[in-house]
Amino acid sequence: MIRWDTVNIQCLREPADQSDAEGDIAVLEKEAEEPEPEEEEYILCRQCRQAITRPDDRIAMQGSHRHTFANPHGIVFDIGCFKNVIGCGYAGAASDEFTWFAGYKWRICYCVMCLTHLGWIFSSGSGDVFHGLIMDKLIEPG
Repeated sequence: MIRWDTVNIQCLREPADQSDAEGDIAVLEKEAEEPEPEEEEYILCRQCRQAITRPDDRIAMQGSHRHTFANPHGIVFDIGCFKNVIGCGYAGAASDEFTWFAGYKWRICYCVMCLTHLGWIFSSGSGDVFHGLIMDKLIEPG
């Protein structure tokens, strides 16, 4: 068994075939760290700061990225359309009742971190899917 309290460990700064000024010990220098890639910007949930989508995922539906709609109860929503999201969960069965986008069914979309209602996922019979997110429930970068 090795008694670690008696082992003399030396770190090397240079390759073993080179020695330092004293001629005995070579030390391996820490390699320069690679610069970190730029952090990707995300659109966040206003309630908990969970990443929800990216600015690059904005899309236009019916000729525009942003839309203002009212639901059957008269509540008005300003939504933005996004192709992809992360950090969202879905509730309820898909419905075409009172849909804002002809040919699309919708389901409720919420933040998986804090469960805040963020909007809706819309899906067509042909498999096209996008998200309509409530803009005042999001924080955009910059």
